[in-house]
Amino acid sequence: MATETATSMEATVVKKKSEDLFSKRRRRLVADPLDDSNPITVQVLGICSALAVTAKIAPTLVMATAVMIVVIGSNVIVSLLRNVIPGRIRIIVQLGIVAMLVILVDQVLRAYFYDLAKIVGVYVGLIITNCIIMGRLEAFAMGNKPYDSALDGFGSGLGYAWVILVVAFFRELFGSGTLLDIPIVAPLGEALGITIPNNGLMTNPVGAFIIIGIIIWVQRYFNGYVEDH
Repeated sequence: MATETATSMEATVVKKKSEDLFSKRRRRLVADPLDDSNPITVQVLGICSALAVTAKIAPTLVMATAVMIVVIGSNVIVSLLRNVIPGRIRIIVQLGIVAMLVILVDQVLRAYFYDLAKIVGVYVGLIITNCIIMGRLEAFAMGNKPYDSALDGFGSGLGYAWVILVVAFFRELFGSGTLLDIPIVAPLGEALGITIPNNGLMTNPVGAFIIIGIIIWVQRYFNGYVEDH
């Protein structure tokens, strides 16, 4: 009788299907930070670095890549250790992990991209204070598995990257008249027979503030996002 009961129970057990690697929920982990929960334009995080490094596209690209590497790496490591990190010292552990990754990125830049490292070096060091990274560690990596945490870090890093790259595009074009240090505005003015002056405001952090404000206005106009007070 007992054997029949056990056999019956086994037959009714249905093996739970594992979630697809790119399920709808996981695709949203990457897509949401690009628009609906963008770390800069919606959560208003990482503003300091967005103002500081966006005068030219090249250093901005380096900064965006560095932040993506650090946020993905720290998300994965913290997720792997989430069950063994004591709650009372979790912030210290998280800061240690982020600092380790920041130092590694900084050393790689100094070794292989020294000219760019001289421009963005101080700001790369300040990635450890980037609220985007600590926010994802606390809000997501501490409660989710490594793969999902990697996707969350990738989405957040990409959401940060596209905003600062757009800001850098307009600041370099109108502020310096170049793109990736290639003259654009002056040759265009010569072709039109006019002189197009550079806009000094765009080389100033105030110019970055203005462009970020315009991006936020355009984004919220199209997606209908409204602050919930």
